[in-house]
Amino acid sequence: MHSKEQISHDEYQKTADWLMSQTKHRPQVAIICGSGLGMLADTLKCQDSFAYSDIPGFPQSTVQGHAGRLVFGELKGKTCVCMQGRFHMYEGHSLCKTTFPVRVFKLLGVETLIVTNAAGSLADGLQPGDIMIIKDHVNFPGLVGLNPLCGPNDDKFGPRFPAMSGCYDKGLRSIAMEITKQLGVANLVQEGVYAMVGGPNFESIAEARLLHRLGVDAVGMSTAPEVVVATHCGLRVFGLSLITNKVVKSYEDSESVNHEGVLEVGRLRSHTVQQLVTELISRMEINNNNTNNAV
Repeated sequence: MHSKEQISHDEYQKTADWLMSQTKHRPQVAIICGSGLGMLADTLKCQDSFAYSDIPGFPQSTVQGHAGRLVFGELKGKTCVCMQGRFHMYEGHSLCKTTFPVRVFKLLGVETLIVTNAAGSLADGLQPGDIMIIKDHVNFPGLVGLNPLCGPNDDKFGPRFPAMSGCYDKGLRSIAMEITKQLGVANLVQEGVYAMVGGPNFESIAEARLLHRLGVDAVGMSTAPEVVVATHCGLRVFGLSLITNKVVKSYEDSESVNHEGVLEVGRLRSHTVQQLVTELISRMEINNNNTNNAV
């Protein structure tokens, strides 16, 4: 199911053209908000917002904590577009649909993609409420052929065999770490490796132990496909995980995770995430020769 559906370049262009006809904003930065982190869109000034259901070609988000709106606006002198709610493979979307907005963002002129997610901690040093800046990922669905780049390659977006080494921009990660020191929250932040699993169930103990042995620091059910597509079409990427729970790795542990708890941690730590992302955007160097429809 996930590798057969193909979306033509014209379909991406149709959506981009519709959005450009509805707003004067020409975004340079795109933000994808994870579970409980949709408040990032609230920081944008001079907003234009659109329900996903009104945007041609856009899928619908069905998960609690994902509002289902695309918000354009200004933040710290940069023009941004923010997804309040992302799409997941476990909702039944093909990976082409899950990542559909990323290529639309490229056609709108976006240069940098910021991805956020809620994730469970496998590393002993990551606690609920901590923030992990993603330095790399393990894309488990991709390793078994569930990859948004499967099928004929669209050379207008990128090469057939894109490299994924360094897909999380080192310069942006360095700036973010410096910002955390200035905000006084460096004790809550560290870099780590994120793993995507298919979901929607949370991990079994045996699965958690396997991931931990593989060197994974945090695990979730999103982000990697979007980053793969963004890297394919030449976007800079910055990613962060809000750690919302400890993944159970012991058969003697009676605790279990639930989605409501994930959303609650998102609410408690939302201000810190908002400060970090806002300050990062303010310090970004943007190519002001932004020409839309560049691919």
